Amino acid sequence: MKPYFAFQWHITDECDQRCKHCYIFSGKPDKNPESMTFLQMEDVFYNCLDFCELYNRTPYFYLTGGDPILHPDFWRLLELFHEHKIKYTIMGNPFHLNDQVCRELKWFGCEKYQMSIDGMRQTHDWFRKPGSYDCTLEKIGCINRSGMRSVIMTTVSKTNIEEIPGIIDAVVEAGVHVFAFSRYVPSGGEMDSSMTAAEYRTLLEKCDRKFRDYAALGCETYFNKKDHLWTLYDYETGHFRIPANAEEGMIYGGCNCGNCHITILPTGDIYACRRVENSKVGNVYEDRLADVWLTSMEEYRQYDRFSKCSRCKLLAWCRGCPAVARGVNGSFYAEDPQCWASEENGLLRPKETNEWL
Repeated sequence: MKPYFAFQWHITDECDQRCKHCYIFSGKPDKNPESMTFLQMEDVFYNCLDFCELYNRTPYFYLTGGDPILHPDFWRLLELFHEHKIKYTIMGNPFHLNDQVCRELKWFGCEKYQMSIDGMRQTHDWFRKPGSYDCTLEKIGCINRSGMRSVIMTTVSKTNIEEIPGIIDAVVEAGVHVFAFSRYVPSGGEMDSSMTAAEYRTLLEKCDRKFRDYAALGCETYFNKKDHLWTLYDYETGHFRIPANAEEGMIYGGCNCGNCHITILPTGDIYACRRVENSKVGNVYEDRLADVWLTSMEEYRQYDRFSKCSRCKLLAWCRGCPAVARGVNGSFYAEDPQCWASEENGLLRPKETNEWL
């Protein structure tokens, strides 16, 4: 188990946008946004600290929504974080940021502020709302000047796959500190989820070449290889090797679900992963998180149930994205549709034997 534990905490559904790939309002455009009261947020906060104290983990919060800054008690909650010297990242929108707001966020202990860019200007604004692309790039400067680290996350799908290299150029030019992307999880939105494994591998190859070119130029942007299929790509290209001292049965990396991450929604529902539909494992208003971790969360730690990953040499370091597998193939343990590992490339055991090729 890793020393830290990540809580993705949605304090409100309130948002200035209705993004076409948003899982909160997907299929429910008239849904009334949920929000926690401050007393509920206090209870959640101490429930999380109790969990970490019991299991000797260091808490790290990803405070989000909707847009968390729209919550009426947002700043009051940050006072609680500051009082307890808890580190956190905010995942929100750019629309309510300015230099003064960013300085205050920094003072209250916010380390990073994450925003999204999901295409070049026309595509991004179609996904989110007109003007969002330019506003997002502009507010990278506000974040940087405050001393926080700016983060841009992109959701990749068939719809925008050809625009990812251009996004990289745009965010580097804007001075972003961290860039990463993850794949779209089908949720009934308007994005095309038919991206093939070959298409996705080609994207990784293009991005890897671009990352290396920027590194050679001394670029200070950190390119976070967040998607676990980067491990498969790096293994193929010789940039990742299975450690000689790796212990059989241990989990060293890959998907954090069931290992060092949970999601808490404004309703109090606890999700194994927000991107995994129907992954509710409890309710933080009713359950002690420390108990949930040892009971209903066990459903997401049965690694021998992965239909493909359980046969792969990289099981302990990758496992693709079970949320994407669930969205496309109906099961958390189903095959990741963008994974290209096979018996032919020496990564999978044949189904009828336990021996490696």
